[in-house]
Order: sequence, then C-alpha cells, then structure tokens
Amino acid sequence: MRRDFCDGVGIARLLNATLVLPKFEAAAYWNESSGFADVFDVDYFIQQMDGFIKVVKELPPEVALKEPFHVDCSKRKGQFDYIESVLPSLLKYQYISITPAMSQRRDRYPLNAKAALCQACYGSLRLTRTLEQKAAELLEAIPKPFLSLHLRFEPDMVAYSQCEYPGLSPASKEAIEAARGDRKPWTGELARTWRNRGKCPLTPNETAFIFQALSIPTNTNIYLAAGDGLMEIEGLKSIYTNVVTKSALLSGEDFLNMHGNTKAALDYFVSINSDFYVATFFGNMDKMVAAMRAYKGLHNTLFLSRRAYAELTSKGLDGKELMQALWLAHKEDFAMGRGSALPDCFCDFKS
Repeated sequence: MRRDFCDGVGIARLLNATLVLPKFEAAAYWNESSGFADVFDVDYFIQQMDGFIKVVKELPPEVALKEPFHVDCSKRKGQFDYIESVLPSLLKYQYISITPAMSQRRDRYPLNAKAALCQACYGSLRLTRTLEQKAAELLEAIPKPFLSLHLRFEPDMVAYSQCEYPGLSPASKEAIEAARGDRKPWTGELARTWRNRGKCPLTPNETAFIFQALSIPTNTNIYLAAGDGLMEIEGLKSIYTNVVTKSALLSGEDFLNMHGNTKAALDYFVSINSDFYVATFFGNMDKMVAAMRAYKGLHNTLFLSRRAYAELTSKGLDGKELMQALWLAHKEDFAMGRGSALPDCFCDFKS
C-alpha cells in the first residue's frame, strides 16, 4: 500500500491533478479495514507535500456524490504512458480512480513527478504519533545488536506460489490447502522448472541452512518481521535460538487490538532501523525497506537467493558441499553488505 500510494503521488504530479487521500481495501485474510489515517500522519503528509502536489482529505460535496471513473493501469503490456492513456479520462470525467502499476518505469518520469514521488516516499510518509511510539517501544525491547528477518512462509504466500513442499506438518498442509482456491500446485517437470526459476518461498528450515552457510552465528539476535500465520517456524528456532517476535515483546490492549496494516507498519519501522536486514523474498515491503535503508545509509541489507538454493539442491548438492556453494552464490552481496533491490532506489538525494 505504501508503494502504490507513492506511485499515486507521482502519477498525480504527472497529470497535474489533486490527490485525494486513499481508502485502503479491506484485506480478508487480515480481517480488517484500517484506513490511511490509522497508519500515517495525515496532516504531516499534506504539509510536507505542499509545493509538490495538492492533497485533500475529502472530496468537495458536489464531487463526492459521483462515482469516480475507474482507470485500470495494471497488467499492461509494453510501454504504458499515463499522460497518453489516463489524462484524457481525467479531463473528461474530472474525477477518476486508478490502479497504479509499474508499466511506466518511475525512473523515466520527468523531474517534477520524480521529485514528488521521492518526497512522498522518503520525506512525507511517517507513522501516526501513537503508532510510532509503539514501534519505538518495540525497537527498544529487542536485544541489540540484531538482525531483522522478513521471512515469507505463510499459507497464502505458499498457495500463491503454486509450489509443493515435502515433509510439512499436517497443520501446515491443511492451512495451505485452505488458501489454495483455484491455484493448484505445479507438478512434474513444470514444478522443477518453476522452483529452479526461484519462484518458491524459502522455508524457515532452508533459511536457517543458508544462514549457517553464511557463517551467521547461531546465537544472533533475530527479530522476526512476519505475520502471525508463519508456518514451520521451529525449523529456524531449533537452530537460531535467539528469535524474538512483536507478540512476545509487546503487550497491552493497544497492541492486541492492532490489525494487519498497523502490525506490518511496526515491522517496517523496526526493519529500517535494524542493524542488519535479511529477506527471503523480493516483495514490495523488501524493496521499500532496502530503499529506505539506503537513504539512511544502512547498507547491511541482504536478499537470500531462492533461485540459487533451488538450482544447487536440484543438482544433488547437500551438506558442506551445498553450504560452500551457497556461500559463493551470496558472497558478493554478503561481503558488500548490500541487497539487489538498491537500484530500485533511484532518487538522487544529494542533488
């Protein structure tokens, strides 16, 4: 949502349009419907965007009665230009809603739109005072120094990947099956090809194995930036014993009443302020965290290679031989203390 909102700011500047603060879609698997103002400091955002774009909290009454004309910018093939494809609808209907997409690369925006987007991402979006205080409390409670690990092995993620894993517990299998819907797992040669392309999330056990290959000490303090539905976590905790979670460190009714968006905001805050950040996936949160850490000068960021793990194990490597090969696959990024998402952080902060 943070990524899409930043994109929305850039698009509003491209189109010379007024931006209305968005309403978040309800996430069924989180059972919540929290809004923009529940996560971000609205007044601060509007103040900081002054001079870049005009932002309003609500629509004028005469406009609010109308349904917006919806423009779907997602899943477009080839080069997609917002001015050519979206501006005519804005001029005709005056009030539109859009689905942002990366079809038009942000680093190709004109300077005024790029400046607005960068200001939104890195200078204007901050958590509400209450949420930031809770995040600071969480950060203070984590033993130092620590590594923030964004581990993606929830039922919906595994179901979406269409991958199968032998040896999972009955509870994990049941949860994945319940989340599958129409997404049936690949089988046979298709499954092997899919896995070798790096499409299958790393399990906690595989993550622990790669950590050992990188000689990360087993007594490392690890903050688990993950949702409540994480599966097979004992595969990590049985080897790395100093793993902490937000639910173990925070208490009180205010935390218990938090939903997915606000809990994810806690993970984001902790991750951009951690001594080290490691991700097992290359998702939207990981890209945003890596970019913000680069902005803050914190380059100890690493993305574990699902593709390398899959290709090496498909060749029959295991034990010390597999560990050595995994070390070589991660050596450059690990030694440099950087992650492969940094090119996505295209803003020139010093100019």
